Amino acid sequence: MSGADIGLIGLGVMGRNLALNMADHGYRVAVHNRTQSVTDDVVGGFSGNDGGLTGCRSLAELVAAIRPPRPIVMMVKAGDPVDELIAAMRPHLEPGDIPIDAGNANFHNTIRRSAALKEAGFAYLGVGVSGGEEGARRGPSIMAGGPREAFQRVEPILNAIAAEYDGEPCAAWLGADGAGHFVKSVHNGIEYAEMQLIAEIYEIMRTAFAMRPADIGDVFGQWNQGPLESYLVEITAAILATEDAASGGPIIDVIVDKAGQKGTGRWTAIEALQLGLPAPSIDAAVVARVISARKADRLATEALYQTIDRPSGKPIDDAVIAMLEGALLGGRIAMYAQGFGLMAGASQTYGWDLPLSTIARIWRAGCIIRSRLLNPIAAAFAETPNLPNLFTATDLAGMMIHSHEAMRKTAALALAQGIPAPAQCSALAYFDGMRQGRSSAAMIQAQRDFFGAHSFKRTDRDGDHHGPWGGTDA
Repeated sequence: MSGADIGLIGLGVMGRNLALNMADHGYRVAVHNRTQSVTDDVVGGFSGNDGGLTGCRSLAELVAAIRPPRPIVMMVKAGDPVDELIAAMRPHLEPGDIPIDAGNANFHNTIRRSAALKEAGFAYLGVGVSGGEEGARRGPSIMAGGPREAFQRVEPILNAIAAEYDGEPCAAWLGADGAGHFVKSVHNGIEYAEMQLIAEIYEIMRTAFAMRPADIGDVFGQWNQGPLESYLVEITAAILATEDAASGGPIIDVIVDKAGQKGTGRWTAIEALQLGLPAPSIDAAVVARVISARKADRLATEALYQTIDRPSGKPIDDAVIAMLEGALLGGRIAMYAQGFGLMAGASQTYGWDLPLSTIARIWRAGCIIRSRLLNPIAAAFAETPNLPNLFTATDLAGMMIHSHEAMRKTAALALAQGIPAPAQCSALAYFDGMRQGRSSAAMIQAQRDFFGAHSFKRTDRDGDHHGPWGGTDA
């Protein structure tokens, strides 16, 4: 019996880099890929410690190479391929072994698999990994769910390979069964929303003020030195500064404007609706990607309508740049408020007791949505774990008081110029809805009672009531 500490199946970009990361930290990793030449290339190309990577030609050989209880990381495509791989491994596993899905999985599938494998005597971990190719290689953010005892078996490995923030590893156990994959899904939903917010602010500067990409990149670079400091703002500045060697112009201008997606943002939006929880910025970002993919339809529609007459050559000034900065900050706060509210609601529904402060902390480094703003969010939930919503946290409320007027002016500018800004507008509508003590929903309740006798509550007495338009209670 060999003494590998952990196994890993699936040596695509993410799997390969995670295996190399583990080996770099002194762990012995048994690896397998269905294409043997890929396994040979990864093992042969590793220049670290002797025995750090052991290539295995079959699942049986891989299982035999790991000391029990055997943690085996699966890095394969979400959905049926995970079930097929589990089924293929099961004859070789022993009770107590730990299959680990570290891909982007729908958390409902993780709950199902966890229950089935527990019944068979195995411990199943669903682990969200964020950081992309570079994060997997140098230090990602890691969100684990499943039996805590199984997590403890691999906790030293996950802590070692994770990113660090102020000496603290950005890895944590978050709860039972699908908790880790649910949090990763919300992470990706927030990622969708922030990318859309940034794209909208870019488009306003480009379209309404005719700014050159490089100049817009300079603005984002300046913003990254302040409250908006984040990975996505940082790479936006880098993208806009990049010239295309073939065309000689900005590379952004030769990229086809059809946004791809792998489904995680859509899962988050769907789950929010199923739980009856608001996540409008995430939903708006998903819809915006769907619209972007309809390129032919957009071109045909554009031809039917007169182009909006926009002022040409209007220079942008410091006041407008400050307004756009404030709008992006306010939109980001609203986006996080929605994401953390969704996690709090799901935690109650699924009995996870998600540690929201811990989640904010492990997102501060390694992951795609890492940002300076996560520090006050982590502090807010550390002080008040059951905080009803982030708009009521003192530090964030102070930011929103100064930002929401900028959001308002930015949304008005975009609407007047015919520039789609669904994430910005939905973030503002969410904020206005959350801060409105009495809303227009009274009219909706009256309408529901009028056409369907659904009844309504009154402000001045208890019980269910009807209006005088045909119900039984005047």
